[in-house]
Amino acid sequence: MGKAKKTRKFAEVKRMISPKDTRLKEVRQKTIKKQETEKKKEVKHIEQSASSLFFKFNEALGPPYHIIIDTNFINFSIQNKLEILKTMMDCLYAKCVVCVPECVIAEIEKLGVKYRLALKTARDPRFERLPCSHKGTYADDCIVERVKQHRCYIVATCDKELKQRIRKVPGVPIMSIGHRQYQIERLPDAHSFA
Repeated sequence: MGKAKKTRKFAEVKRMISPKDTRLKEVRQKTIKKQETEKKKEVKHIEQSASSLFFKFNEALGPPYHIIIDTNFINFSIQNKLEILKTMMDCLYAKCVVCVPECVIAEIEKLGVKYRLALKTARDPRFERLPCSHKGTYADDCIVERVKQHRCYIVATCDKELKQRIRKVPGVPIMSIGHRQYQIERLPDAHSFA
């Protein structure tokens, strides 16, 4: 006895439910209703505003100003031949405490030998170092989180994306470089609180 040969049937197609079938529509409607009820059950989290804010003015800011500097701010200061601490004091007319997060120093170290002057500037003993607890060396996220937690800082940066992110946080002034000098935006005047 030999094996029975199986012949393939030509153009045999697996039977499928058509997309217009009423059973599929019912299932879709049920899943949509479930998603809507889950959205209604979600608790909405509204971020609490700081008590030091008077409308959009931050009363916690005052001399001596604590200024967090970013990587590109150091590089642009060197390119424009501006001494960081002296020029900041000329801009704000007050004593300044320059704060450099560790992730900013790590970013400059990654840039290599070409930026050794920026690294030497960032490691200046007059500048205060801020320890970072996060992983990685991306400084922008670190700066934004630090500013959201403690609104007693001025952020010095020339990065457009970082500026846009910080503008969304109320009461945080931004320092940048323009026309070969430092410019500050959103710093309330001293006489507005009196």
